[in-house]
Amino acid sequence: MNKQIINNAINIINKSNIIVKTNLEKSMRLSNKFNTNIFLKREDLQSVRSFKIRGAYYKIMNNISHNMVTSVSAGNHAQGVALTCNYLKKRHNIFLPVTTPLQKINKIKDFGEEYLTLHTVGDNFDESEKAALEFNKNNNSLFVHPFDDYDIIAGQSTIVHEIFEEIEPDIILCPIGGGGLISGILSYIDLYNKKTEVIGVEPLNANSMEISLNNNLLTPLTYLDTFVDGASVKLVGKNTFNICQHLLKKIKVIKNNKLCYHMIDVYQKDGIILEPAGCLSIAALDTLKSYEIENKNIVCLLTGGNNDIMRYPEIIEKSLLYQNLKHYFLINFTQSPGQLKKFINVILGPTDDITRFEYLKKTNRDFGTVFIGIEVLEPEDIYIFINKLSKTNFKFIKLHEKDLLYSYLI
Repeated sequence: MNKQIINNAINIINKSNIIVKTNLEKSMRLSNKFNTNIFLKREDLQSVRSFKIRGAYYKIMNNISHNMVTSVSAGNHAQGVALTCNYLKKRHNIFLPVTTPLQKINKIKDFGEEYLTLHTVGDNFDESEKAALEFNKNNNSLFVHPFDDYDIIAGQSTIVHEIFEEIEPDIILCPIGGGGLISGILSYIDLYNKKTEVIGVEPLNANSMEISLNNNLLTPLTYLDTFVDGASVKLVGKNTFNICQHLLKKIKVIKNNKLCYHMIDVYQKDGIILEPAGCLSIAALDTLKSYEIENKNIVCLLTGGNNDIMRYPEIIEKSLLYQNLKHYFLINFTQSPGQLKKFINVILGPTDDITRFEYLKKTNRDFGTVFIGIEVLEPEDIYIFINKLSKTNFKFIKLHEKDLLYSYLI
């Protein structure tokens, strides 16, 4: 990467009719909370509600002579490719895993179907990518990779150029998926001799960049949690890994429950709808030491807002678990009259709520096992509930997320 490549990307994207210079908004709420200056770079306000349009647009415009484009993605990158190609009236083939939800397929189609051909191939990204590369080779088209391409990286770097046009940040918190975005930001800062610290943020069990950097070797994940779909990559790119290996000093890893809490929090308090990957930077703020960030300028990259409304029940559930407000138990009820009444009158507190109640064992003459979900008003209320339960003849087991039973029942 050199200045010429990045400057070319800046010039092309500045002239684009489908990419906007997104807002850099100071969040007074978060600034007051952390006693510093927190700015939100609102890439969720792009036309495809994601930063991915930048890299896709620059890659295609920088190789405009190709008559056809091929890409692989089931998410935001595919939308960026589709919007760009339909705008340019260019034929494009997008490969998707067969497991891609219909909602995502329809969003890709929304940008126009006249020049689009969708291919659903393979059970995962790797299998789809293999098919896409084979198709690309046989048809001599332009392959637009989601992240591991210098044109893609240069396109993403234009985000940080826009930031520096407004402020000189001390810290930028940047989500990591395949590494295209953070590689662009790191490259820009290095080339222009800026002093900004860049901190990567990855989801737990999708932290493929952190593991590869720790091993000093590209390392695929043996288990990939795809909850944070916009940042869940089994193996980061070769080029992005090389850039991060030289320039990235720090990565924060965020658990899903904590991430969901911040998604709900920023929606309720700021009216901003974010997808899980788009909220990673905000979720990492409280991992920074207060004495290190006081009165500094910190930018959180809000990378995307493509969240399916059907996911919100799960997101709310995880948020409640993070706040210690939702709990699950297996409780033995003796097979005698009045047991449920006793449980409600003696054990349940005035603000406790039963959110789930299922008999798991109904044929035993002496007792029946009940799977029960309890939601409390304050975190400490659950200890009062457990204390009351312990003093009765109800035998119980509290389920925890790491338990096999928990994953089976919940």
